Amino acid sequence: MIKNMATDKVSALGKSALFGGLDEKELRALGERAVEQKLARGEILFTAGEEARGLFVIVEGALRAFRESVDGREQVIHVERAGATIAEVPMFDDGAYPSTVAAEEDSIVLFIDKRDVRNLCLSHPSIALAALKLLAGRLRRCAELVEALSLHEVDQRLARLLLSEGRTRGRRVNNGVVFELLLTNQQIAARIGTVREVVSRALSRLQQNELIEVSGRVVTILDEEPLKAFAGE
Repeated sequence: MIKNMATDKVSALGKSALFGGLDEKELRALGERAVEQKLARGEILFTAGEEARGLFVIVEGALRAFRESVDGREQVIHVERAGATIAEVPMFDDGAYPSTVAAEEDSIVLFIDKRDVRNLCLSHPSIALAALKLLAGRLRRCAELVEALSLHEVDQRLARLLLSEGRTRGRRVNNGVVFELLLTNQQIAARIGTVREVVSRALSRLQQNELIEVSGRVVTILDEEPLKAFAGE
């Protein structure tokens, strides 16, 4: 649930990867210009092609960036959580927002005008370097996504996602990992570039091959090493 109390902007900005290097005075000055925005789960923050006015710092919750095909199929590009920023690219190339961004869950963000971001980069080279590091990381993940979509089968892509979810929220059991799969099959499909029905069949095949067990939404990776080998990690 979104908190009713006012967001501590200085604390939120200080915890962000991009602005964490600023001192308290600078954070307060930036916080005074930052605009808080609350999003309900599924609410769109901005759409691909929309004029970019600034970037957003995630205070609470999670946001997903995605592109949508003409037939309505969604491909998730990346998902970011508290402390991350969204929409850095158009701050530096003067282009439109490159993807649509929506709330994965109830979220709070801070909007910062692109003029303020640019001025900070000019006066604080460390912020420009932090932005370069963030963009480089995004580029690497995009390259990995392209590789996965073009070179790996759906079952392998699903195996990679399950391994990632296990590392993020799982608990170890012998050689394996147990975790609750919070993503719906539709959300999984958007992450791995397929459709919901194919995800269901892929989960069944991974179970038949004794790589995982599924009980409701609880997934058990029976042994990480065989699943890693299957996924091509």
